[in-house]
Amino acid sequence: MSTKIKILDNPIEDLVLKDSIIKVLKSNNINSIKDLWYLKRKDLKSFNLNDSEINQIIIKLQLKGIDLNKKVY
Repeated sequence: MSTKIKILDNPIEDLVLKDSIIKVLKSNNINSIKDLWYLKRKDLKSFNLNDSEINQIIIKLQLKGIDLNKKVY
């Protein structure tokens, strides 16, 4: 298994996002990076996250070599 895929089991706190974003994700049962990885931008919008917050999530994921919607780079 590649290193990129191994990080999916890590908690979302490993992405070092703002506490407010972590709180919203956890309140929607998103506890691991894998839970987040499966989502699409539309799903995050339904959690009432704004574009800026969603972009922060995407950037943090991309720094780990992955992206929303199960993409791996």
